[in-house]
Amino acid sequence: MEPLLLVGVAAAVLGATAALVAASRAQARPADDAATYLRGMAGTTEAPPDDFDKLLAEPFIGRVMRPLGAGVLGAVSGILPSNYRNGIRTKLLHAGMAGRLRPEEVITLQVLAGGSMFLLALLWTAFTESSSQMQLLALVIAPLIGAILPNVWVTRKAAERQEVILRDLPDTIDLLAISVEAGLGFEAALGVVCEHFDSALADEFSRTLQEMELGLPRREALQGLKRRTDVPDLSNFVLALTQADALGMPVGRVLKTQASEMRSKRRQWAREKAGKLPVKILFPLVLFVFPPIFVVILGPAASEISKVF
Repeated sequence: MEPLLLVGVAAAVLGATAALVAASRAQARPADDAATYLRGMAGTTEAPPDDFDKLLAEPFIGRVMRPLGAGVLGAVSGILPSNYRNGIRTKLLHAGMAGRLRPEEVITLQVLAGGSMFLLALLWTAFTESSSQMQLLALVIAPLIGAILPNVWVTRKAAERQEVILRDLPDTIDLLAISVEAGLGFEAALGVVCEHFDSALADEFSRTLQEMELGLPRREALQGLKRRTDVPDLSNFVLALTQADALGMPVGRVLKTQASEMRSKRRQWAREKAGKLPVKILFPLVLFVFPPIFVVILGPAASEISKVF
């Protein structure tokens, strides 16, 4: 009966984890930007939906599990140190998921994943005959792996998004410089970039443009762009723009210089990738290409040598 009880407990914990994730994703989120909020404030001729209709429109998991999820998230947020939550919040911001996930939700997933992995390790030790040292090692390492996986996933998403932004930056600044040299203002040039590009960098520029249209100073909007992306080349671009704005320099000249510098950096980046390629291809050659070649070439000779001796 003991293994069956462990199986039931593990299934219950895994089910609660899935339900909590679904409930946290089903929770209502505030507007992503002020423009969406202002559009929602504009009156419509249709009557507002009833609260009961809104509740019925939500998924069943969200209606049932939202109170439980909110209670767990509140308890987790109360016992966690603020610097750890701020670190995860920064990673979510860099990954572009700050409007979809909260730090408390990620940490709750870490706790539940660690508990689930512990129960799975406990099941493994109950059904397999292994040494006590291996069982103890599994009971210690499995929860650590489960607790680390959500944080690793968020960190990877942030790194992938930063790499995409860095790759799209030269072309975006090229179009921005061409638009300004053609006679458009900086805000209008940002609108042209957002219209012709569909990428993470274009989304960030679109948010920056919306903030400036709503009255935020250009310097603060650009600093927000720098904070949300944390890409060194984009940070240097923002610094050059803010300095040019403060000193009264022509924005077109600054953009032209930055575009030329970004193209040079992209060429250097391509040369660096090409220089690393022989080293990276060496290991697949040694492990997967050379052994079959040796078998094909030395196989007949080895057969003849074995006949001689």
